[in-house]
Amino acid sequence: MTPADIFDAALVSRYDTRGPRYTSYPTADRFHPGFGAGEHQRALRTRAAAPLSLYLHIPFCPSPCFYCGCHREITRQPEHIRHYLDSLAQEIALKAAMLENPEAVVQVHFGGGSPTFLTTEQLAQVVSVLRAHFRFAPTVEMSIEADPRNLDAMDLGTLSNIGFNRISIGVQDFDPVVQSAINRHQSYAQTEQIIKSARRAGFDSVSLDLIYGLPYQEPERFDVTLNQVVELNPDRVALYSYAHLPGRFKAQRRIPVDALPHPDAKLRLLAQAVARLTTADYRHIGMDHFAKPHDSLAIALLEGRLHRNFQGYSTLGGCDLIGLGVSAISQIGSCYAQNTKDLKDYTACLNQRDLPIRRGIALTREDLLRQDVIQQLMCQGRVAYDDIRARHGIDFSAYFTDELRALGSAAADGLVRITTKALEVTPQGRYLLRAVAFPFDAYLNRNPTTTSHSRLI
Repeated sequence: MTPADIFDAALVSRYDTRGPRYTSYPTADRFHPGFGAGEHQRALRTRAAAPLSLYLHIPFCPSPCFYCGCHREITRQPEHIRHYLDSLAQEIALKAAMLENPEAVVQVHFGGGSPTFLTTEQLAQVVSVLRAHFRFAPTVEMSIEADPRNLDAMDLGTLSNIGFNRISIGVQDFDPVVQSAINRHQSYAQTEQIIKSARRAGFDSVSLDLIYGLPYQEPERFDVTLNQVVELNPDRVALYSYAHLPGRFKAQRRIPVDALPHPDAKLRLLAQAVARLTTADYRHIGMDHFAKPHDSLAIALLEGRLHRNFQGYSTLGGCDLIGLGVSAISQIGSCYAQNTKDLKDYTACLNQRDLPIRRGIALTREDLLRQDVIQQLMCQGRVAYDDIRARHGIDFSAYFTDELRALGSAAADGLVRITTKALEVTPQGRYLLRAVAFPFDAYLNRNPTTTSHSRLI
């Protein structure tokens, strides 16, 4: 059986429901305002020793991409960006000073928005502020989300000199008809130039983002995009499902609903992409991520080191994550905290030297147990009962009797194997990891809020 044959479209369709993506547990919709700046400060001051991962949110974009569900600010005013970077520097200094155990930073990620909408001088300034307040490990994974429309070949060399060694490039679709419908015009030539420049500049990994289910996507034209992506030969491909939630994301109201592929057509687009990528020697990591065998993500999967956080799949687990910037989320020990999503509120807090935290959650022992199980499922595809007993002191089969019973249909459909020693996800089940994890989500089962979540496909 080839990797492409593992994808069972009919089976995937039966499990196509709404639910969390489990970049955290509990998921961000369970955060509450009762956890605020004071609680986050105590978490920073009392944290156990652990390496640090830094996430910086750069919200600015010059124009809206209609499909986007990220927190972003549309601006062409340079002074808005300068004021924001001043506030960001204040937050960096404030949080760094609160750390009781300032271990080395091993990972940095710039997300957005469009981080590359900043000039290379501004990006260098932010990294300089980080290095002034945090101790960096000798080797740091530094990644940045990039828009080829505001980058050139010279910028890639500068980014490499600043310290960036991984780059994620938004593509979505090369079809000009689709691009017009989503307000993102980006040529193949632009993207190819940036990838070649990144290779020459010495970037360790190049990733491309695709979206299936966009308006006017059709198999014949989507196949052209897939062939172009394979020709570009990125190390990783993220293949995201378009989630049409116009009630939450205003820009999506400009997408004509009747131009969106119906569910069966969307599923065929996914099957088409899976077949093309896996036959081009991309390994399916889990959910919507694919990587070449040499890539560190594929190696981490083989070695059992794969981790999942707010940036998706990662090779570095066991870190405390410090979120910096508007809307950014931190994970410190057993606490999550999210910054305000309001730019004016963010700036006002930091001008008063207050943390801009607006909600979060402190995890209970029960939360930590279920977080561990869901993390194992999402990353390793396997939960060993003895390991859970050793870490949490429970008999897995007895404790999770109802959850294992709820997975009975998934077992009958060949998505999981339930043995006396472990719960194992099959290769077919890795496309439906979210559905396998749902029974272990106590919040979802007690109080479903699935209307705010995306569908599995």
